[in-house]
Amino acid sequence: MSEQQLPVVVIGAGPAGLAAAAHLVERGLDPLVLEAGSAAGSAVREWGHVRLFSTWSEVVDPAAEKLLAPTGWVKPDAATYPSGADWAERYLQPLADVLGDKVRYGATVTGVSRVGRDRIVDADREAQPFTVRIQLADASEQRVLAHAVIDASGTWATPSPIGGDGLPALGEKVASDRISYRIPDLDNPAARARYAGKRTAVIGSGASAFTALATLAALSTSDDGAGTHAVWVLRRGISGSTFGGGTADQLPARGALGLAAKAAVDNGHADAVTGFRTDAIERDGEQLVLVGDDGRRLDPVDEVIVLTGLRPDLSFLSELRLGLDERLQAPVELAPLIDPNQHSCGTVYPHGVNELSHPEKDVYLVGMKSYGRAPTFLAMTGYEQVRSIAAALAGDREAAERVELTLPETGVCGGAGLFDEPQATPTDGGGCCAAPTTLTIGVGAPASSGGC
Repeated sequence: MSEQQLPVVVIGAGPAGLAAAAHLVERGLDPLVLEAGSAAGSAVREWGHVRLFSTWSEVVDPAAEKLLAPTGWVKPDAATYPSGADWAERYLQPLADVLGDKVRYGATVTGVSRVGRDRIVDADREAQPFTVRIQLADASEQRVLAHAVIDASGTWATPSPIGGDGLPALGEKVASDRISYRIPDLDNPAARARYAGKRTAVIGSGASAFTALATLAALSTSDDGAGTHAVWVLRRGISGSTFGGGTADQLPARGALGLAAKAAVDNGHADAVTGFRTDAIERDGEQLVLVGDDGRRLDPVDEVIVLTGLRPDLSFLSELRLGLDERLQAPVELAPLIDPNQHSCGTVYPHGVNELSHPEKDVYLVGMKSYGRAPTFLAMTGYEQVRSIAAALAGDREAAERVELTLPETGVCGGAGLFDEPQATPTDGGGCCAAPTTLTIGVGAPASSGGC
């Protein structure tokens, strides 16, 4: 097989990975999608109880829709907001089914390199195909050769820790039985019992923290939730922008979520603790005590929900020559465009192959993975990324460099000082997530496109 006859390996069968496969098929290229889970959108399914900020019209990739159309697939109501479960079951899985044997499940990528070349060797490097090492569900290993590699594995599996210095707080691992890094699904009886009537610390200042606060506030007013209370721990203070743009947000569901979090505090369902950077977690009988780096000790809590962001797993790419920004762990040309101190998901300029290229030719990080630790990602931004990359791999440089997506600014979340810290402004599953299905939100057609 010549290198050009080899497939383009796509890592991850989530929104960006499957869209990449659709664009590659449209360009006459052969994708092979490697998915660690047992179904499409495995990470998305884990936050299936959470609703997106954007409508169906903004989270379906155009090339994917063309691929689905001949099967009789019907696009859901464009003006409604899908949950993560909706997205996975009504779009991602049907798309993966259309791709058929181009998607392999239970295939965890453990390493990527060039055939016969570690990252040190220069000689004939670009002439060698990629070798992708995978581990299957039965623990056996295989090797797949590839013409190019598109990593769309996301950041869901690597949540950031509690520590204000980016490291796990002292005692964090020991207290892991009382710590969660996910938004609770209170429709699940076990999760509901875990938090009902309990005092829970929520650490983080982004959309996921808002969702957790609103969720716990709703539980506190339910028949089985008497005594439920949240302690909202922020690394900075509360300002006019802490709760987002409210009714001025061009993503109405996101604005409603911020208002719901504010109501949780205003109505006494949550207490806010500001300027607190956790250094240690100590046991106090059956409860936990958070200790700040300034020596402050908070009152004991029963549970801790850590929503301090996500970060990329770059370990299996260690033999490739990646050009990453030292702060965000995003491609160096992309990093200034997504700096969370300056940009929101609506102010990031649409970008493609030029901003996503690395010193290692024909390897790309896309979707949420491309943003490193930045939390400002939109699904439609990822769709534009993979459209550009597929065009470049097909040799159509003009199309690759053409911008085919317009993202209006949200007008409410740009500018320094909005975020607690880059790692403290989380998103979930690669698209700024919003309210759980039990939360009433305003329904409208957001002007901004994407997964937020």
